Amino acid sequence: MKLVIKESFRLHPPAPLLLPRQTIDLRHTNATGRDPKCWTEVEEFIPERFSDTSINFKAGRRRCPGMALGMANLELGLLNLLYFFDWSLPNGMTIEDIDMEEAGDLNIAKKVPLELVPTLHHW
Repeated sequence: MKLVIKESFRLHPPAPLLLPRQTIDLRHTNATGRDPKCWTEVEEFIPERFSDTSINFKAGRRRCPGMALGMANLELGLLNLLYFFDWSLPNGMTIEDIDMEEAGDLNIAKKVPLELVPTLHHW
C-alpha cells in the first residue's frame, strides 16, 4: 500500500500542501514527478519503483515534521476503505468507460469525476 501511495503522489502531487504561506517562488510539482531525467517510464503507474529506494517527499529544508504521521493516517484510511467495502462501477459501467483525462492547473484533477458504488463487505 505504501508503494501505491508514493507512486500516486509522484504522478499527482498534493501541490497546495507543498506551498509555504506567502510563497513567491512557485515550483511546478507536477512536472517534477514526470521528469524523464529523474524517472524511467514517467507516464506509467509502477509502484515497485519505490520498493528498494528511499525517495524523499519533502521540499526544502523546512519540511513537514508530521509527514510520517500523515502518510500513516492516509494508509490506514485507504486500507479501511478497501477492507470493509466492495467497490463497483455504477449502472453497468465498464472499466473501458472510465475517462482518465485530467484537467486543472495547479491542482490536477480528473476532468470527469470517478464514481464508485461502495457495498459493505459481509463475511
